[in-house]
Amino acid sequence: MPEPMLECVDLVKSFGVRRGVMFQTNLRLFAVDRVSFKIDEGDTFGLVGESGCGKSTLGLTVMQLYTPNGGQVHFDGKALVGLPPDELRQVRRRMQMIFQDPYASLDPRMSVEQILCEPMDIHNIGSRSDRLAEARRLLDVVGLPPDALDRFPAEFSGGQQQRIGIARALALNAKLIICDEPVSALDVSVQAQILNLLRDLQDQFKLTYLFISHNIAVTGFMSKRIGVMYLGRMMEIGSSDTIINRPSHPYTQALISAVPEPEPSKRGKRRMLTGDVPSPIDRPAGCAFHPRCPLAKRLQEPERCRTEEPQTRELSDGHVVACHFAEER
Repeated sequence: MPEPMLECVDLVKSFGVRRGVMFQTNLRLFAVDRVSFKIDEGDTFGLVGESGCGKSTLGLTVMQLYTPNGGQVHFDGKALVGLPPDELRQVRRRMQMIFQDPYASLDPRMSVEQILCEPMDIHNIGSRSDRLAEARRLLDVVGLPPDALDRFPAEFSGGQQQRIGIARALALNAKLIICDEPVSALDVSVQAQILNLLRDLQDQFKLTYLFISHNIAVTGFMSKRIGVMYLGRMMEIGSSDTIINRPSHPYTQALISAVPEPEPSKRGKRRMLTGDVPSPIDRPAGCAFHPRCPLAKRLQEPERCRTEEPQTRELSDGHVVACHFAEER
């Protein structure tokens, strides 16, 4: 059986926080807490959850832009944690990111030609004429005209700017692309164009995606498998069909319920979550979701939810969940 393109094992990323009088109290904020998943070559793994659950931090940690505090990241069979800078730089040629805000991710002082040629300049790929020819090819691949090379990011719409960001991610023939909410800053009418472009590019270049989004409907459209995060922890992982149509974790059920249904006859009663997301610095004991969990309240909030952290367990083939009472759904 071939190795996965990307595998994370018990990945941890925390940040130091100072509180109290004169900021003398040292605390830890666990943005990513023992997260494990894998992505096979050519597949898309979707990552969903509310804002602040650690999705983007996980993506940056996978890229080693944040140094993990624990766990391991394997890319194409190679362990990345602790890799010497020279070796990591070579690996990063095959790992790229598409960022949430296309304009903020592009240097406004650089022309599109400079933006697309910069990765090739850094890695000493080809001559100047070769790089220019590759930049023109990349623009054609993402659906932009050749004369875009001489223009600056501010001269393009948001969708066109994101196409430039996608072209930059392809400049080094990457095999893994981390898409960090690539359409959330775009108009709805443009989102479908970018999503279809990403799917077409995946088929054309055999790309592997880690697709991060807070929109579970978009994630279901893009992904073969989906992971659901809450307060830095993975609550549920399964196929897109299982997560969207047969979710087992109460948090996943609430996310699915929040998706607007255009057909009135199909609208059911929404599962509204009460309360606010707890602070990631002062997370609840036991199950992190239990203060907002409708299942725990229906079961009179059993002591087990308040005191015992649920371990990830497999309900069926490839479907895992971190809930003591997932069968009670």
